[in-house]
Amino acid sequence: MNTDELINDFKKVKEASYALQDLGEDQIKAVLNDFADVLRTNLPSILHANAQDLAKMEEKNPLYDRLLLNEARLNAIASDVEKVAMLPSPVDDIIEECTLPNGAQLCRKRVPLGVVSVIYEARPNVTIDVFSLCFRTQNASVMRGGTDANHSNIQTVKLIHQTLQDHGLSPFNAYLMPPAREHMPALLQAHGLIDICIPRGSQALIDFVRENASIPVIETGRGVVHIYFDTTGDTEKGKTIITNAKTRRVSVCNALDTLLIHEDRLSDLPALLGELADKGVKILADDKAGQAIKAFYPADLLGQATADTLDSEFMALTMNLVTVSAFDDAINHIQKHGSGHTESIIAEDTQTQQRFLKRVDAAVVMANTSTAFSDGGEFGLGAEIGISTQKLHARGPMGLEPLTSYKWIMTGNGQIR
Repeated sequence: MNTDELINDFKKVKEASYALQDLGEDQIKAVLNDFADVLRTNLPSILHANAQDLAKMEEKNPLYDRLLLNEARLNAIASDVEKVAMLPSPVDDIIEECTLPNGAQLCRKRVPLGVVSVIYEARPNVTIDVFSLCFRTQNASVMRGGTDANHSNIQTVKLIHQTLQDHGLSPFNAYLMPPAREHMPALLQAHGLIDICIPRGSQALIDFVRENASIPVIETGRGVVHIYFDTTGDTEKGKTIITNAKTRRVSVCNALDTLLIHEDRLSDLPALLGELADKGVKILADDKAGQAIKAFYPADLLGQATADTLDSEFMALTMNLVTVSAFDDAINHIQKHGSGHTESIIAEDTQTQQRFLKRVDAAVVMANTSTAFSDGGEFGLGAEIGISTQKLHARGPMGLEPLTSYKWIMTGNGQIR
């Protein structure tokens, strides 16, 4: 496919986005519910395509778990599509309204963004999330998945198109680009055709999009995630939270990367880290923490924290362990090394909790809970199109509302100025 052909397809997507504005609520819900049924009916074909993708990747690759689909995951994804269908759409919501002194009626109403493009890597579930969230908000979608998941994405989009056509709708409401990187500039410079671009993936991908895009971009950055165990932290809660945040799914962006612990609580490390050793987590410790754990933590799972590791999103059974001597030291460490994604504190003192929640500059901040909850589905959004780490337009898990903008509407009776 050459650039001209790609631009011509983008024009068809734009045209399809206009027609979406005429759809009613019942039809939108029917399409999504039918798509969920189509997913369940076609599990074997999706799993076969996914197996082709998995065969090209080594299991030790951190992306392998993200790429992996199985029956349980696909059934959960289908249920998420149904949840999105049931959520109220923000489109046409009145944000504010008033009567002007001249008698004209003025309101500000939510409207779809138009054409939403999402660039992602080895995550075939994103294809389904993007379609369901965009279609629910009457946006057309342009998806560029990575080569690692290409077979899975092609098969999934085939089922999306089948569902759309069964309802008499254009397949260009959900468009899958070729994965070759050479096509990216055409997308990133598609003025008037693509309304916004959302990159999901590695820092290198996000940097490439930011540096080359001339259309609006919402960054969904990497997750360098911290938990701070305070002097008032509860050890039992801490053990459970830390273990869950690190080991539930190591390949996701809300997984724990660095545990900060107050020096007065170093003696609690055997209790806090016991389950991590059982699960094979490698700990890269600073000098104080390393001295505190070397007597009980397996030597083959111990290493040294460095300036580079402190800035790392591991996506593996590896984490930093850093000692701080004061609350402010923990805050300063997070502000220096964090990515603005998700940060959590384990503390029983409510004033300390509130200081942390106020001081930490991140899209999601938590107290006494696992960072694994930083997720659109867990936040009641049905699914997410990404977790924005920037501050304009959207921040944190992005569900339906961030896929809308607004317009001003004035209705009069012959008024002139």
